[in-house]
Amino acid sequence: MKVGLHIRDYSFPGGPAATAPTLARIARQADRAGFAYIAVPDHFFQVSSVGPTELDMLEAYSTLAFLAAHTEHARLLALVTAVTFRDPGVLAKTVSTLDVLSGGRAMLGVGAGWNKEEAAGLGLRFPELRARFEQLEDLLRLCAQMWDDDETPFLGSHVRAERPLNRPRTLSRPHPPVLVGGEGERRTLRLVAKYAQASNFFWTPRLPGKLTALREHCEREGRDYDEIEKTVYYEFDPGPRGERVGVILDDLARMADAGLSTVFGPVPDAHTGTPLDLMAEHIIPAAAKL
Repeated sequence: MKVGLHIRDYSFPGGPAATAPTLARIARQADRAGFAYIAVPDHFFQVSSVGPTELDMLEAYSTLAFLAAHTEHARLLALVTAVTFRDPGVLAKTVSTLDVLSGGRAMLGVGAGWNKEEAAGLGLRFPELRARFEQLEDLLRLCAQMWDDDETPFLGSHVRAERPLNRPRTLSRPHPPVLVGGEGERRTLRLVAKYAQASNFFWTPRLPGKLTALREHCEREGRDYDEIEKTVYYEFDPGPRGERVGVILDDLARMADAGLSTVFGPVPDAHTGTPLDLMAEHIIPAAAKL
C-alpha cells in the first residue's frame, strides 16, 4: 500500500512570509520520508471541513510547480481539480508542463466540482450538474487525445479544439495518470472505468458498494478492474508522541483487505516536522508491506 500526503492548510505560523519556506520544508521532508504522492487541494477558498473560508489558500498548479522544485520522487497532483476552473485545453497543457518540469511526476486529479460558493465569489462558471459531467467527459477525452499526440480537431459536448497541439510531450508514458475524484455510482464511476487510471473514495461503510459499482462499470466498458488504482482519503494523525500509530496501522490493514492500494490524507501539524518523522518511521514502511 502506498501513502500520499495531502497538504490542505496553508495557514502556517509566521503568515504569508513564512509560507514558501515552510511549504518547501514539508515537501522535502515528505519526499525523503517515502510518501508516494504529494497532493494539494484545488480550491480558491478554504473549505468548511478544514476551517473558515478566510484561511490562506494557494492556487493549486502554481503550488505544484513550486513543490516540483523541492522534491525528487513523489508524484504530484491536485486532489482534485474542478472541471469548471480551467478550460480543458489549458488544463491539459498545465499538467503536461508540470510533468515535464517535475521529471515525469505529474498526475491529473479531476472531478465535476461542488463548491458553488467559491465559484460565485470569484465570478467563475458553475453550470448545473449534468453540464459539469459533460464537461468532465470532454476534458478526459481531450487530454487523452492531446497526450496521444493527436492533433485531429476535437468536438465535444461543450469543447471545440481546432488543433489540440501539445508540445513538449509529457515525460510520463503513455501519459500522466488520471485520477477521477468522486463516488457517484452512475456517472463518476462510469468515467473512471472508461478513462481513468485511479479513483478516490472515502473510508465509510458505503465503500464496498462503491467498489462493486466500479467493477460493474468496468465489465460494461471491457476494462480490467484490477488495473485501476483504488485510493482512499483518510486523516493521518499519529499523535504528538505516536500514540495513535497502532490505530492507523489497523485501519490501513482493513483498507488493504478491502482492495484499496493507496491512501491519501493530511498529517496534522506537518509543519513541525515531528508527525512526518513518525510517518516515516512507523507508517510508510508498514503500509508498504500490506
